Amino acid sequence: MQQQPLIVTAALIRKENKILIAQRYVKTDHSLKWEFPGGKLESGETPEECLAREIKEELNLKIEVKDIFKVVYHEYPEKKILLLCYLCNDLGGQAEALDCNDFRWINIDALNQFDFVEADVPIVQKIKRLELEIFEIDR
Repeated sequence: MQQQPLIVTAALIRKENKILIAQRYVKTDHSLKWEFPGGKLESGETPEECLAREIKEELNLKIEVKDIFKVVYHEYPEKKILLLCYLCNDLGGQAEALDCNDFRWINIDALNQFDFVEADVPIVQKIKRLELEIFEIDR
């Protein structure tokens, strides 16, 4: 029987021509790889609600969730995921690594310096293709 993919969300958080990336914990899947923060959709929750909750829990940031940026279907050996990445704006708060190993606000040209989880690679590629346009979409 075909296993249904796990629905997960990711936030492309923008602030002053920088984007936020987070580093996974050591003792998790994809240890110390970088990703766009987010998490699993819970029952009765919209993807937008999920993102706002996850970003508050992981980084103590308040965000405004805008339009979908990229949808990625990816099969890891242990699971299949449908990743919904949304454009988001930082609404304030002091970012803290509450539920991640580390985080960084980076310029787009720094993306190549980080080792991203496989499912996030298509998002990275789209960001590189659009470059600074990602800061104008939905403004």
